[in-house]
Amino acid sequence: MIANKGLNVGELAPGFALPATNNKLIKLSDYENRPVVLIFLRATW
Repeated sequence: MIANKGLNVGELAPGFALPATNNKLIKLSDYENRPVVLIFLRATW
């Protein structure tokens, strides 16, 4: 479980994996040493 705190500049994001729409698992570690932008949206519908 990830604690309810943000990261400081320069800190590494914790590893995680999520299913994509094609049922393949996408892992953050698949993008190691590449720029990544993570956007988390909370749905309100």
